[in-house]
Amino acid sequence: MLFPVQKVPLPSLYHAVTRRNPHNEFKWDRYAEMIWKWKGTLPARKRVFYGKYFRGRGTFISLKYLPYFLAMRETAVAPQDHGSFYSDGRITENARAIWQALGEHGPLATLELRNVAKMDTKSGNVRFKRAMAELQCMLIVVHFGTEQETAAWASGKFELTCRAFPKETAAARAIDPEAVRRHVAKKFKEFCPDAAPRQAASLFGWTKAEAAAALEVPAEPRIGKAAAR
Repeated sequence: MLFPVQKVPLPSLYHAVTRRNPHNEFKWDRYAEMIWKWKGTLPARKRVFYGKYFRGRGTFISLKYLPYFLAMRETAVAPQDHGSFYSDGRITENARAIWQALGEHGPLATLELRNVAKMDTKSGNVRFKRAMAELQCMLIVVHFGTEQETAAWASGKFELTCRAFPKETAAARAIDPEAVRRHVAKKFKEFCPDAAPRQAASLFGWTKAEAAAALEVPAEPRIGKAAAR
């Protein structure tokens, strides 16, 4: 994670750099400003994936693990796949428009992307934010640097993950879903050795049975009325 997030038991860049607990002693200083810049520069240099993934919050995924996450979300896509994803009901029309804009124009900063996708009004901005959250949660779009579009803070720049990381996207297409869960769960257990299947299921979007199998622990029994008595 960029910053620690409640109920997301994963390490954060903020803690790694500052060694502070942000829930008790968060402060915006040169360290926080430094890692805020890294979320743009590291993906732009193709060193890591960054987007709003877990709980819709800033998440880094290493290139080693990116193929597994793409396989898990079934989004090892091509730039022109937006039409089939929309017709299958996997994305909204607004997400399709953003995907198409990036596919046709390449990396775009926020204001320019909103303009190309015809979401440059106030209400369009609301639709844009929702659609971008949708695409980042599916790992289809990656944060790809920044661009100074106004006199205020620099705007985020975005690119299609499949074009930013073609090698990892190709690798994802050959990974079996069962292998994905086992591999991701193994890494998760390093951070949370005592994690219950329900925690992994909630975090990764698995069923409890899938999480139990991936963590190699017995599934939690379902308690019925008779058992409860």
